[in-house]
Amino acid sequence: MIRTRSKKVLLVAPSIFPDQLLAEYDNVKHISAITTIFPTIHELKPHVILFDHAHMGDHMERVLRRLQSNVFYKNIKICCYKQKESPRADSTLKVLGVDHLIYHDDLKKESKSNATLNAINNIIDASLLKWVAGVGN
Repeated sequence: MIRTRSKKVLLVAPSIFPDQLLAEYDNVKHISAITTIFPTIHELKPHVILFDHAHMGDHMERVLRRLQSNVFYKNIKICCYKQKESPRADSTLKVLGVDHLIYHDDLKKESKSNATLNAINNIIDASLLKWVAGVGN
C-alpha cells in the first residue's frame, strides 16, 4: 500500500524521468533544468528536495552552498541520490547541508536495516524509490 505524503517534494533529476509515476501526485514536482531550481523553490516552497548527484554534476556544491547560506531555505530537507558511496565526497555533501544520502545499493538490498528504509520512506514516496532503483540498472 502506498501512503500519500503531505510534504511537498522537489525532484531534480534528468528529463528521462518517467512522468507517469508522478501523474497522480500533486505534492511532487520534477524539474531537470538546473537553472530553474531556485525559481521553483520559491514557487513550490518544498519541504524536501531530492537531487540526483550524477545529474547535478559540478553544480551540486554551488547549489548546496546557496541553500545553506540563505535563511529562507533553512527548513528544507536535502536528500541526494548517488550510485555508490565515496566517503570523502559524501562527507563534503553532509557538511554542505545534505540531510540524507541514498545509494543505489541500499535500494537493492531488501535486508537493509529498517531504520534506513523508514527514513527514506518518510521523505520520499514509494514510486520515486522504484524509479531511482531502475535508473542504475
